[in-house]
Amino acid sequence: MDILEIMKVLPHRYPFLMVDRITEFSKEHVIGYKNVTINEPFFQGHFPGEPVMPGVLILESMGQVASILAMANLGDKLEGKIVFLTGVEKARFRKPVRPGDTLVTKAELIKVRGPIGKAKVTGYVDDVMVSEGEFSFYVGNTLTKDDKDGKAGKNGKSAKNDELKEGVK
Repeated sequence: MDILEIMKVLPHRYPFLMVDRITEFSKEHVIGYKNVTINEPFFQGHFPGEPVMPGVLILESMGQVASILAMANLGDKLEGKIVFLTGVEKARFRKPVRPGDTLVTKAELIKVRGPIGKAKVTGYVDDVMVSEGEFSFYVGNTLTKDDKDGKAGKNGKSAKNDELKEGVK
């Protein structure tokens, strides 16, 4: 998948589109990458004189690749769907990601049950692991205040949000 195909699947846009290309794509695993350049806006402040990609943005890039894995499991039901990150477990950062690096992310499906799933996601630079974690996700239309019938869920929050919390337990 090139960037134009990725933008058809992911709602993210600059500066938060953190995937440049998908090189492998199946229902079981996805491999994608982000070219990290000194032109990234976060390098102005993280850190002057010692630019390092923030860990939260490494996770974001990895999460976007995992989102494409989740979308691969929808097949022809992709239209109008979005993947929401619901949890990150066992996240570890092994080495810094710097300008000039290519962050390669491998996402492997651990389990999926209906619209809820989990993926093992690992980041590499030059074949050296730099980060890893397990990402939980929910595939839905949107998380809005009211459900499709206009009724709020528990505590005045979205009924879909209630379903999401119940399903993730």
